[in-house]
Amino acid sequence: MGSTLAHILEDSGHSVAIIDRDPQAFRRLRAGFRGRRVTGVGFDRDVLTEAGVESATAFVAVSSGDNSNIISARVARETFGVDNVVARIYDPRRAEVYQRLGIPTVATVRWTADQIMRRILPEGAEPLWRDPTGTVVLAEVTVNTSWIGTRVVDLESRTRSRAAFLNRMGEAVTISHDTVVQEGDVLHVIAAESDMDRINKVLAAAPEEDE
Repeated sequence: MGSTLAHILEDSGHSVAIIDRDPQAFRRLRAGFRGRRVTGVGFDRDVLTEAGVESATAFVAVSSGDNSNIISARVARETFGVDNVVARIYDPRRAEVYQRLGIPTVATVRWTADQIMRRILPEGAEPLWRDPTGTVVLAEVTVNTSWIGTRVVDLESRTRSRAAFLNRMGEAVTISHDTVVQEGDVLHVIAAESDMDRINKVLAAAPEEDE
């Protein structure tokens, strides 16, 4: 993960420093990598200073340990004032706690599980995105053909949800006040996961059946 991120960032024109307690880990970096290689732990202040954290615009903690990642992220933010901080967390319950404490997290296990479920279940059965607390999702919903010709804002009112966008013939369409559901449109909504069953039920039925 660390080496992949380093290569992507460097290819995008950014200066990168990699910290790892195992010097052998730097062998994962490509031969032409121009960034700094610093041996040590990511929450050690001297190590962070050597890596240039004082002038960093972002810090990412992606070691194999949840505790190390969250401590590193907090030191980077609270001690050195780095605004853009992200920590990889394997335990989704911890990810929720840290997210509420203001440390952006990527819950690796939850994200991976979602990606697998999206590939083995029917299309739309799993959300496209889930926030780190697991309570809000971006999901594709099936709309009964009887809703064709209905304004999306009216559909939002009926479902008490927020439409994120429409997929229309493979193109994403943002929602305006006058956007109308057309044949073949695929609707994506942002909502509490606990509310998705109700929203799906409303949209799967014809409008008159829901009244």
